[in-house]
Amino acid sequence: ATFFQHALNSGIRRYHVAPVLCQRAKVAMSHFEPNEYVNYEKLEKNINIVRKRLDRPLTLSEKIVYGHLDDPEKQEIERGKTYLRLRPDRVAMQDATAQMAMLQFISSGLPKVAVPSTIHCDHLIEAQSGGEKDLRRAKDINQEVYNFLATAGAKYGVGFWKPGSGIIHQIILENYSYPGVMLIGTDSHTPNGGGLGGICIGVGGADAVDVMAGIPWELKCPKVIGVKLTGKLSGWSSPKDVILKVAGILTVKGGTGAIIEYHGPGVDSISCTGMATICNMGAEIGATTSIFPYNARMKKYLGKTGRADIAALADEFQQHLVPDSGCQYDQVIEINLSELKPHINGPFTPDLAHPVSDIGAVAEKEGWPVDIRVGLIGSCTNSSYEDMGRSAAVAKQALAHGLKCKSKFTITPGSEQIRATIERDGYAQILREVGGLVLANACGPCIGQWDRKDIKKGEKNTIVTSYNRNFTGRNDANPETHAFVTSPEIVTALSIAGTLKFNPETDYLTGADGKKFKLEAPDADELPKLEFDPGQDTYQYPPKDGSGQHVDVSPTSQRLQLLEPFDKWDGKDLEDMLILIKVKGKCTTDHISAAGPWLKFRGHLDNISNNLLIGAINIENGKANSVRNALTQEFGPVPDTARYYKKMGVKWAVIGDENYGEGSSREHAALEPRHLGGRVIITKSFARIHETNLKKQGLLPLTFADPADYNKIHPVDKLSIVGLADFAPGKPLKCIIKHPNGSQETILLNHTFNESQIEWFQAGSALNRMKELQQKSS
Repeated sequence: ATFFQHALNSGIRRYHVAPVLCQRAKVAMSHFEPNEYVNYEKLEKNINIVRKRLDRPLTLSEKIVYGHLDDPEKQEIERGKTYLRLRPDRVAMQDATAQMAMLQFISSGLPKVAVPSTIHCDHLIEAQSGGEKDLRRAKDINQEVYNFLATAGAKYGVGFWKPGSGIIHQIILENYSYPGVMLIGTDSHTPNGGGLGGICIGVGGADAVDVMAGIPWELKCPKVIGVKLTGKLSGWSSPKDVILKVAGILTVKGGTGAIIEYHGPGVDSISCTGMATICNMGAEIGATTSIFPYNARMKKYLGKTGRADIAALADEFQQHLVPDSGCQYDQVIEINLSELKPHINGPFTPDLAHPVSDIGAVAEKEGWPVDIRVGLIGSCTNSSYEDMGRSAAVAKQALAHGLKCKSKFTITPGSEQIRATIERDGYAQILREVGGLVLANACGPCIGQWDRKDIKKGEKNTIVTSYNRNFTGRNDANPETHAFVTSPEIVTALSIAGTLKFNPETDYLTGADGKKFKLEAPDADELPKLEFDPGQDTYQYPPKDGSGQHVDVSPTSQRLQLLEPFDKWDGKDLEDMLILIKVKGKCTTDHISAAGPWLKFRGHLDNISNNLLIGAINIENGKANSVRNALTQEFGPVPDTARYYKKMGVKWAVIGDENYGEGSSREHAALEPRHLGGRVIITKSFARIHETNLKKQGLLPLTFADPADYNKIHPVDKLSIVGLADFAPGKPLKCIIKHPNGSQETILLNHTFNESQIEWFQAGSALNRMKELQQKSS
């Protein structure tokens, strides 16, 4: 029997393999939802309406975004200015953010999701001793949360991917992304799906609730940055080097408010999963998302993952799945892939780019440790079959010369399908033999789920990973860990050498026989020669009728907590707010709401609020998690101080620096300050997702009209935001700064609220506003 006959006739994952019987036949969006269809006709109709209105060639990003407009005939469209009302095709949620998203959906009172939606269990599995043991331990520790997500999924019509199934973005690429889809996901690396030609955008849980509730989703009309690729990748250069180079050019906020659109003759030299790697890490430059045009590499991947019918349909509609000739980009970057050298970025920020050939010398000059303690490959960014094959090709050469890794070495498969296939094809065994430990199909150390034992906290050390982020303490909660991100094959080579001073393009290793040898550039198949082995069946279909399903949340649970509505705006100005903290320098969502051990509280707002801003540096004393209580004058932890202010009925504000809230899409970084009595966050600039999340929870994210005014505010001052009765789009708000000596200053603060977002603020949150509208219509 063929693989597909076997799959259809057995209990393993079932693939939808119906042939296209005639042109423009109905084709399922995924083999798990045979009655939900790819709707290219609607996409085509909307694109034609908008093209006629704008009377100009369209970029690919514009085609797919505008092709999903709620009202293409009347929608105002101006890149970087207007807010678009969109109708995404589907929603995906990872388990850490799905808890809060599903709790919000439950409180909306709706019976079932309006669009295909899925939950993916990947964030709560801690890397400790190896895949099987870690998975068993995670299922035991997180049983209450997994049961909640499984039963909530069954009740409200959401597909449930069990723990061990893999990382959300790899599952989406294998099953749900396709050319022209618009998908939103409650994880910042959702853009991974752009490797299959989709517009896949990371959002907070409240945005996901809007789409699941059938409400048009709002997005500020993105600008489009074109990245023209010429030449061809070869040798040690990999798709990861493209995005590492782009990150070095654009920096962590250079893509904010824009979609990165790759195009040009170099595109065809990159595999589909390689394109996904590039799109995935676009999150690190603040991009709304990233995308590649539909091509033969995508068609090949669709065919290999049981979706030849979607590829055939995409062929028919290809003109809408590539950019128009002559389309205009807001900015263009050109990269010659033939000249691109292997890169390694870090430490402490993903946009500090270095050629691998330079990193040893730079590290020695800067005083960064050159000895590599651990090399880690995998993650949602780099865990494809091709990635594992190229790493195994490097490892195989070392083994042939009697060498193993000098550094510790871990491997994270991206999905159960990847794990099963690399086991079958021998890659996993090669990586074990060179010294590797295969971890569970999950996020693991990439998000701080790592029970690291080889160093003490505070010990200065270096790790190299094929991950996406390397902010301070992100992987192991040690602020002295210098983390560098690069391609899996470079991680493997550096782990064998054990030092940053090794350049595999030019340097030699010494084999067990004492002879010197040079590693050859790795070569590996982008897809398996045989079909993928799907491995264990880890998917739970939602029942046709889930109305009788019970969802249990214990009132004494320490992991889950039903949500209470936030208070409405009282119609008054915000007078005499205290400053909880004035943040110095970088403040990511990891600083605002740490992950790692805190992930277990993602479904319990009060408990997770005990990590509010504990990683942020207080400008007053240069310390983390130490702020002055303005009412007692004593220094204490940030969350305790916020709770004290809330108890005393005192409103408070946070003052931040540039790109505040960059990083993860976690909306807990917005829910926590609101829950503990915060009202206003004032910064020089915001990261896109975090700014929206703050608005959704009824907070005021405001920016200095003059960035220099950041220096006028001191932690001991009191702030008043006046003019809220006339709060309107495009109209700055006034802030009165009251200094302890009695003097006052008035500054202007800008905002990006539109009319409906102002209604969120007035109602107390977007969810409160949704309920108000439901009550009016019923």
